[in-house]
Amino acid sequence: MRCVQGTCRGSSGTGRGSSQPRRARGKRRSRGGSSTVSRSRSRASVFPVDAGGSADSPQFTKRVLKAITKERLAEAQATGLKLCVDLSMTDCMSDKEISRLAGQLRRLYGSNKKAARPFHLLLTELREDSRLYRECVRMNAGFLNYVMDITEESCLDLFPTETLVYLSPDAEEALETVDADKVYVLGGLVDESIQKKLSFSRARELSVRTARLPIDEYMVKRDNAKNFHSKVLAVNQVFDILSTFCDTGSWTEALRAWFPQGKGYVVAPDGRIHPEDHVNGQQGNSTC
Repeated sequence: MRCVQGTCRGSSGTGRGSSQPRRARGKRRSRGGSSTVSRSRSRASVFPVDAGGSADSPQFTKRVLKAITKERLAEAQATGLKLCVDLSMTDCMSDKEISRLAGQLRRLYGSNKKAARPFHLLLTELREDSRLYRECVRMNAGFLNYVMDITEESCLDLFPTETLVYLSPDAEEALETVDADKVYVLGGLVDESIQKKLSFSRARELSVRTARLPIDEYMVKRDNAKNFHSKVLAVNQVFDILSTFCDTGSWTEALRAWFPQGKGYVVAPDGRIHPEDHVNGQQGNSTC
């Protein structure tokens, strides 16, 4: 694993029962120095920055704010909720699709920088000689300095199978809560040919648990001129929904804020569609 701008925390695996990364069997390289910030005494807690990484006070220069953001992201590598983007399916993608995925990864990273509680991000199965890696370097200014882990290994090489939850729109189980002991996996895929169940098939191949965003439980179809309805989202859109849910504990708020209007769905007027399926009719709380 190559850890970009921060110490690689993935080499200190703590066994099969933990979501801490296992010791890698392959090549790892580290860029940048390690963060010595503790969770209770980080710069983020000393300086009053908002969730977007900005401060109202004019004395904060861009350099200071950039340093604060990097420290928050470096801290997330040790203590944050873990999220992998599985990039094993890029070989079947066209150059145009590769370019779109590189843009989605840039937006995902940008959202994580602004998050109130950043995730520990990992890009798995990303080879330095791959088209996607080259496109990320070409398109994304500062990609080599991103505070995230980049590895040629799979999520199975890094984490115990029982801790992995692969998010797929084709999964039967709806994701109700986000558990800090789990590692969430997004399929890094742009498929303009609309092949069905690619991410679900990949999860079955890995023999890991699958789950979907609770779109059916909180959203309804909206009539539109093209009669178009889709639950397939870009990786950065899924990330934004997860991040907002972690902040608010409300799928209604998260889906209303980030589910694209052009997909043909809107949040149900009364919130959850089937309140009887949930204890006391309340939404699940995040344990991020």
